[in-house]
Amino acid sequence: MSVAGGLPVGLLLAIHVVSASVQDSDGARSPLLWTRLDHPSVRLIWADAGFAGRLVEWTNQILCRTLEIFRKSPDQRGFAVQPRRWVVERTFSWISMRRRLASDYETNPAHSATMIRRAMTDVILRRLTRGQSTTRPGRRPLRHTS
Repeated sequence: MSVAGGLPVGLLLAIHVVSASVQDSDGARSPLLWTRLDHPSVRLIWADAGFAGRLVEWTNQILCRTLEIFRKSPDQRGFAVQPRRWVVERTFSWISMRRRLASDYETNPAHSATMIRRAMTDVILRRLTRGQSTTRPGRRPLRHTS
């Protein structure tokens, strides 16, 4: 799910890791509520078809926000870029570049959430330091004491 308050920058506003047995629409309520409380300016939420159904009504009635579902067109064959979906996929790509998140190693959901936060911290730090030298200072010269 991509939550954006303006430009599609792809940064995470809330993280909620649940087991695979939890449906997307059921697991999305907590991060949507956290986003509503922590980022009141967010009015529009984009999600894929996995989040359709009662969650759209719940988001509208309880959170007073708009949950917009992006679906594949019925005549689509093969891969096609969908509006706003690329933001989510790009964010997943940034996260999965971190070795520990390339596969599902964690057994504790809190550990997974922490690893995701660490990966996003790295993404943000790279953006902040973009344009600056990425070289490390060399070894310090040896001092000769006589």
